[in-house]
Amino acid sequence: MGNKYLTLSELNLEGQFLGFVGDKPGKYKYLQLEISSGNVQIKLPKELRRTLISSLIPGEPISVCGISKLNPHTGKIKLKAYRVNSIDGCQDQNLPSPAQAKIMVCQKSGCLKRGGKGLLSDLEKTLCDRGLLDQVKIERTGCQKRCSSAPNCILQLGKKKYKKVNPEAIASLLENHLHNLGLD
Repeated sequence: MGNKYLTLSELNLEGQFLGFVGDKPGKYKYLQLEISSGNVQIKLPKELRRTLISSLIPGEPISVCGISKLNPHTGKIKLKAYRVNSIDGCQDQNLPSPAQAKIMVCQKSGCLKRGGKGLLSDLEKTLCDRGLLDQVKIERTGCQKRCSSAPNCILQLGKKKYKKVNPEAIASLLENHLHNLGLD
């Protein structure tokens, strides 16, 4: 949605699924939802499109969680989903919320020699043991310009960044973050 849009708020809509909309057949980017005030189009991220196209049935009651963004120049509001649930409870299609957690681990030679490989495997094992591995994106990076404190790892939770944290502390911070977002 680009940088020209300002995030307005979270949204939770319930309505009847009408179908998918897109430029080309089979290339659907939006779902159309009938709500009490009319019909709305909600953009679907690629990861969510794949599962929903094969599982949603027109006429089915669904709830959509997402965000609304405003283009201040045109006054247009765009809606983007990150979770779609069937109201009857049969389906639960989720994506991580927009404030997804990310862990950036340096993979340059200095960090690798000083324990970077072990840090990465310990981190993955700790997150897996606590059931958090699917809630975070682990990114292998180049040099983070902090070689004196190698191995380097940065945890990013929304707009906050944590440096020099061990795998157990990362898991605890991540659990607290997800609990505060209500995603646990």
